[in-house]
Amino acid sequence: MSAYPISEREFAQFQRFIFDIAGITMSDAKKALVSGRLAKRLAHHGMASYEAYFGMLSSGSHKEEVQIAVDLLTTNETYFFREARHFELLKSAAEAARPNLRAGAPFRVWSAACSSGEEPYSIAMVLADVLGNAAWEVLGSDISTRVLERARTGHYPMERAAHVPPAYLRRFCLKGIAEQQGTMLVERALRGRVQYRHVNLNTALPDLGQFDVIFLRNVMIYFNGDTKRQVVARVTSQLKPGGHFIIGHSETLNEISDAVRPVIPSVYRKAA
Repeated sequence: MSAYPISEREFAQFQRFIFDIAGITMSDAKKALVSGRLAKRLAHHGMASYEAYFGMLSSGSHKEEVQIAVDLLTTNETYFFREARHFELLKSAAEAARPNLRAGAPFRVWSAACSSGEEPYSIAMVLADVLGNAAWEVLGSDISTRVLERARTGHYPMERAAHVPPAYLRRFCLKGIAEQQGTMLVERALRGRVQYRHVNLNTALPDLGQFDVIFLRNVMIYFNGDTKRQVVARVTSQLKPGGHFIIGHSETLNEISDAVRPVIPSVYRKAA
């Protein structure tokens, strides 16, 4: 339990705060999570209530603190090669594109809510295997600057790598020894092929270019219907004709978007 009790009114303020910034609908069941994650910020600033902290965030003069609060309220755990079938599809799409890459634009993949980087590095391992030194790019983006900093390091607990194919683990990862035992590091060359950007999907997108494949997995579960439609419209506008759009297995685009058509469950494609 947090040393700082949070009232229903205060919790409602933070529900509105994260919805307005990130479009995330936070259920009443998240009350303990909010109080637990933000308690350290109250202690840091010597505040006695969440209302006082909310006042700081709302003042407009503490932008860095707003980002810290967003980081704390949006961070989610993930792991390498989550939902393996999606990476099999990615491999097939990259193989199909390979003959045309020399003369044309690079094969580009966007992990649109990349968290701490496991998904973009999984994508990069597949592309390095299939496309080698051909032209390809991976972009990872997230609303949390804190997880992006961690993603750039490429350093993870070994248990996150349980689903990495053994050949990829040997080829693309370094196993920690001595004080780093129990961890792994994505090797430097592969890290160099992945770019990270701070992007809020709930606002107008920066100029990111067009992509052959976009992953937007396990994100829409946090949005209400209107926000889902707006976010999916923004993201799919960055998808090339014929490109694939991949969502989580527990998600659907039914009544959300007609910009892409279903291929198999959780995988959609834009008309060529």
